Amino acid sequence: MLKNRTVAVVVPAYNEEKQIISVLESMPDFVDRIIVVDDRSTDRTFEVVKEFIDTKGASGAIIIKDVYADGVKRNRYNNADVVVSEMRKEEAVRYTPSEIYNKNQDTDRVILIRHTENASVGAAIATGYKWCRDRGIYCTAVMAGDGQMDPDELESICLPIIDNSDIDYVKGNRLSHRSAFFVIPKIRYFGNSVLSLLTKIASGYWRVSDTQTGYTAISLKALNAIRLYDIYKSYGCPNDILVKLNIAFCTIKEVPIKPVYRVGEESKMKVMKVIPRISFLLFKGFWRRLYVKYLFRDFHPLFLLYHLSFLLLILDIPFLLQIFEAATTEIVLSIQSLIIFVFLTTIGLQSLFFAMWMDMMDNDRLQRV
Repeated sequence: MLKNRTVAVVVPAYNEEKQIISVLESMPDFVDRIIVVDDRSTDRTFEVVKEFIDTKGASGAIIIKDVYADGVKRNRYNNADVVVSEMRKEEAVRYTPSEIYNKNQDTDRVILIRHTENASVGAAIATGYKWCRDRGIYCTAVMAGDGQMDPDELESICLPIIDNSDIDYVKGNRLSHRSAFFVIPKIRYFGNSVLSLLTKIASGYWRVSDTQTGYTAISLKALNAIRLYDIYKSYGCPNDILVKLNIAFCTIKEVPIKPVYRVGEESKMKVMKVIPRISFLLFKGFWRRLYVKYLFRDFHPLFLLYHLSFLLLILDIPFLLQIFEAATTEIVLSIQSLIIFVFLTTIGLQSLFFAMWMDMMDNDRLQRV
């Protein structure tokens, strides 16, 4: 426990037989539960963790039971709680099918869960999150199974949530470290910069910097606020989680961490393939956030301004093509077309910038420094 609060770490692992033991052995003592989610590895990851549990996996210092095992007893005031409890049972089938190795989940410190099918890192995190939510873990962190996250920094990741009930999600920020440009591979640095910019727009967290780091911590309140089974299953899961958290009005904070590379990890992500996929995910996430948050839940004028700007800029395209054609050929552009182009461009860009400014101002309340 950390300051009398329960702490768990979810460790998604796929083909990490060489690195996973060092991750488990270096875990700080204040971590109450380590949930290793083996995403149907093709190597001996599952067997290695199983052997670790059988030989070195001591029991946790405290007993942690499933807080939803007995359901909710109905009374005249808690019908909403009963509905949520029933929804949890129905949602269980939407998670990636998995099996739990442990016979004593209430007491074992290391919990081993194995997916029955490979579903990628986001699905593994969702499975781990579900276990922690069902057990009422106060703060749940994520550390990759490849050893790229310094366990000595885990406390600084968790403390904002432990110390301040107003903070729901904490992300590590590698880009704030002075060595980032030199340590992070250039193609990853470029990809991170592009996706971080797109994530700012899509998620509404305009001050978030390192969106692609997986070193995070989330509060129990935030776990209950989002649909865990709906987390994007592949490498865009950190971006998707940010969009979901913003829609749920969750607060976030970034803490500086150092970038860790060349410690024996084997990257399974192809950056140039991932960027287009995550960009489309963020495009959909932006519109979902716009409609759910600013139309259905809490109407805001920026909803209208965004739509007005996009409409005007789309109508502006034919006139832009006319100007391009006039500049490259001998066709004479009419004054009327030029005036319409200037009008649509000016009003469209002004509406877009005002919408973005309002978006920044409204979401500033959800970001902590």
